Amino acid sequence: MPKFSSLPETKLQVAERAMHCCEYCKSMDKFSPTDFTIDHITPESQGGTDAFDNLAYACFLCNRLKSDKSNILDAVSNNWTNLFNPRIQDWNEHFAWSEDLTKIIGLSAVGRVMVDVLQLNRSKLIAYREAVIPFGVHPPG
Repeated sequence: MPKFSSLPETKLQVAERAMHCCEYCKSMDKFSPTDFTIDHITPESQGGTDAFDNLAYACFLCNRLKSDKSNILDAVSNNWTNLFNPRIQDWNEHFAWSEDLTKIIGLSAVGRVMVDVLQLNRSKLIAYREAVIPFGVHPPG
């Protein structure tokens, strides 16, 4: 029997809740050359379950870079910081867009570690954002 998080209806529900955007880098699935994935916010290796509130919609690379991490040492505060949880945290409290809308700025320890660990300003994401801005679809939501 397939895992709950791998069922097509579950993936669709998670995608719809996320408005078909990666819940971390905010890229849109319809412009991605690779399929988006379901991320376990609390990794299964750390007791995370397939419960709907533990699932996030993520582009392939954000999911791969997050892997089984749940907290990271923030270089600024020198404290261990939990990674962003889109079920209980507001993206806008931890992140902002640069003036030209091509880069994500971490506003908090959570935002800083996510920008670093998930490489939210990798060159391909910046190029993607530059390409879709003229069409009025970025930033999403």
